[in-house]
Amino acid sequence: MNLPDYIEAKKRNKNYSTISYNIDSEFKNKYKGKTYFIKTYGCQMNEHDTENIKAILEEMGYSEVLDYEKADLVMLNTCSIRENAHNKAFGMLGRLKHLKEDKPNLIIGLCGCMAQEVGVVDILLKKYKFVNFVMGTHNIYRLPFILDKAIEFDEQQIEVFSKEGDLIENIPVKRENNFKAWVNIIYGCDKFCTYCIVPYTRGGERSRKKESILDEVKQLYESGYKEITLLGQNVNAYGKDLYDDYGLGELLEDVAKIGIPRITFMTSHPWDFTDKMIDVIAKYSNIMPYIHLPLQSGSSKILKLMGRRYTKESYLELFDKMKKKIPNVSISTDIIVGFPGETEDDFKQTLEVANYCKYDNAFTFIYSPRENTPAAKLKDDVSLDEKEKRLYQLNDVVNKYFLENNKKLIGKKVSVLVEGVSEKKENNFFGYTFNNKLINFTGEAKVGDIVLVEVTDAKTWSLDGKISE
Repeated sequence: MNLPDYIEAKKRNKNYSTISYNIDSEFKNKYKGKTYFIKTYGCQMNEHDTENIKAILEEMGYSEVLDYEKADLVMLNTCSIRENAHNKAFGMLGRLKHLKEDKPNLIIGLCGCMAQEVGVVDILLKKYKFVNFVMGTHNIYRLPFILDKAIEFDEQQIEVFSKEGDLIENIPVKRENNFKAWVNIIYGCDKFCTYCIVPYTRGGERSRKKESILDEVKQLYESGYKEITLLGQNVNAYGKDLYDDYGLGELLEDVAKIGIPRITFMTSHPWDFTDKMIDVIAKYSNIMPYIHLPLQSGSSKILKLMGRRYTKESYLELFDKMKKKIPNVSISTDIIVGFPGETEDDFKQTLEVANYCKYDNAFTFIYSPRENTPAAKLKDDVSLDEKEKRLYQLNDVVNKYFLENNKKLIGKKVSVLVEGVSEKKENNFFGYTFNNKLINFTGEAKVGDIVLVEVTDAKTWSLDGKISE
């Protein structure tokens, strides 16, 4: 049994190796005829991890079902970024407990970021003994061993590595569709923002070799993929641990030259956003002019308490540079309200930044403390009522600009990747523009194609349109 350890998780060791995954022959198709169901919570990294988990399970012989009540194995791939994600996962475990009473041979597994939390594992050991196995974010490649042991010995298996260890290449992947793909370029985060648990749950920054990334992108291009997203907890830090003169800017340029029609990346930290990156985004027509640039707070005082390593002024300087150099760029953000010590004046500064930047999208949250983070030790001196009041005020401001920005597109023709068909209306489709805006449109189209759509109407969160003739 390997239990999570925050002291070990905080350590950073840059001496790691890159090794190749290969399933042990004894597990190949061992569970043929069995079925699995996975529920995924959280970020794009979790979604891509689930693609890896599905592929490993199918190597073992499992086949996927879409109804968890019909599965022989149910896995929850969890998130720990906010308390709400915890509550959802524990709520699902409650439903699975009742299901297991009727299906005693049901195997239940929990993985992802929650598994890396000491408090969560303590709860699982004491109150959720029906969970058959728990594994963390660093040992997905060990799934065949952990799952097999849980089945063979019929006892709870907990294998959580607090240290990230080696970087594992060639883990199989079952992609969710045939035209959009996630591509990991860097794992972990070394920023240690005071409110964030991710550096403890995802480990230190480890970049994949550029050759491995470019080979994967070339394979996707040759397979007809239309869009890729380069992924990392702090994607802008790519290459710092491997190269002296090769970072995300250089990688973006090399990826763009391969010819994938649409390229984007997330998530960025303003501290690591370089002029080279801006210049490359502006230069290449297949790099989407959409940037997610988390602000978190418009107060330099609060940013310092958050450990964000930039000021309000330097953030706005970077924002202005992007707007000036990248044609038609859209910028989205994350903002937290009610952080410990946030005064009314601090919050007003956040509103000032929101009014200045006029974001195309924003993900806004009320602060909630995460176990073992430095911010959790601060006095949470903003009442819940005040936090909610500030969130409503902030949302009123940002929503106004979402609508204003969308209305500017009415009458214009935009490039759209068709992602799906309306279940209610014939010849109605939905997709995303080159600036990552959701659009619902009518006409003749095919899922996976890139089409030209004329915008006919604008709402706060989406656009309406029709295929351009």
